[in-house]
Amino acid sequence: MKVAIIGGGLAGSEAAWYLANKGVKVNLYEMRPKKMTPAHKTGNLGELVCSNSLGSKELSTASGLLKKEMELLNSLIIKAAKEAYVPAGQALAVDREKFSNFITETLENHKNVNIIREEIKDINDLSEDIILIASGPLTSENLSNSLKNLIGENYLYFYDAIAPIVYADSIDFSKGFWGSRYGKGGNDYFNLPMTKEEYERFYKALISAQQVPLKDFERNYYEACLPIEEIARRGKETLLYGPLKPVGLIDPKTGKRPYAVVQLRKENKEGTLFNLVGFQTKLTYPEQKRVFRLIPGLENAEFARLGQIHRNTYINSPRLLNKDLSLKKKDNIFFAGQITGVEGYSESAASGIYAAINIFRKLNGKEPLIFPKETMIGALINYITDENKKEFQPMGANFGILPPLKEKIKDKKLKRLKYSERALESLKRNVLPFI
Repeated sequence: MKVAIIGGGLAGSEAAWYLANKGVKVNLYEMRPKKMTPAHKTGNLGELVCSNSLGSKELSTASGLLKKEMELLNSLIIKAAKEAYVPAGQALAVDREKFSNFITETLENHKNVNIIREEIKDINDLSEDIILIASGPLTSENLSNSLKNLIGENYLYFYDAIAPIVYADSIDFSKGFWGSRYGKGGNDYFNLPMTKEEYERFYKALISAQQVPLKDFERNYYEACLPIEEIARRGKETLLYGPLKPVGLIDPKTGKRPYAVVQLRKENKEGTLFNLVGFQTKLTYPEQKRVFRLIPGLENAEFARLGQIHRNTYINSPRLLNKDLSLKKKDNIFFAGQITGVEGYSESAASGIYAAINIFRKLNGKEPLIFPKETMIGALINYITDENKKEFQPMGANFGILPPLKEKIKDKKLKRLKYSERALESLKRNVLPFI
């Protein structure tokens, strides 16, 4: 039996590596260099198009934990990163060319991998037994149209409009109140009121803050969901009729309607993460931290995810995918990488390993292997396949998506190390013996 993998990025490369090492014949389809994307420069597999850093190596960070889990799963991307490592403090940074060359040469020289340099325009053209779609955030227009026909146009998105997410334990809850507008919908939102003076200070900082420039190929998506700073530039009081509108809200401390209100919404059932509603932004990451910490109650905010707006093709995974990353309506088709809604290099690669493990099990008539939620990979997969999610936006690794620890630990670094210890123990006990 053969497996087709569409896309030679990090997820596709990881999946090909895992399956090939298990003796599975893989056809890996990559359209580059015959047809290039607006962001790629070479035809290499696993080419990094943004930063050359895969994030922290420290086990006290979510990124470090994720990479350690991947290493235990024999990750090709971690092997390549170590081979192409360049010093960068606690970060795992790489020489881009050496990194992608290592991945390309490794897969080109594997007897079970057949690399086909062609664009897949229609999924129905493929004859392999199982198909893995790992085409990435810059999926071609032809393949996107094929995906629309497969899953439905309403379940395919072409840009991220992501608001920041903060850890609940970094919010000063004494400075706000729970409630929905006009008392409708229960206490779904936590409201942070602002006086006129606080609003004006925030407004001035927002409109003068540094932005990340839009790339040429992203400009068509700009008006689809305006950054909060762009709304602000259209008038001093525009935000008061948009994301910061106070209508329908009464501050119980004053008995009056606030001048402005920032609303936070729970991002998960446990309430460990909160989304800043309507705060999608193109501000640089340092500027987001500086400006958003001017909001009363967020002075000491720690961010699990920062906001962004950028070109990214992804599917509504909670509605479409099973827990093994197969398509609900056609379970011989799997998805992996950023197209599933995982955000980040390591996250994309990890989802490729996860999908490949379950493809191999399917080929051998075995039940799917669902990773425990205590592992970072398991928590990510659970997040993107959670059917109860009302609104779906991409997510990267962070400790807020893990189940809370049983014990209460005040020291944040120690607490995160405990999360990592629990995750690695669970992976070794519940995953490694079965792959």
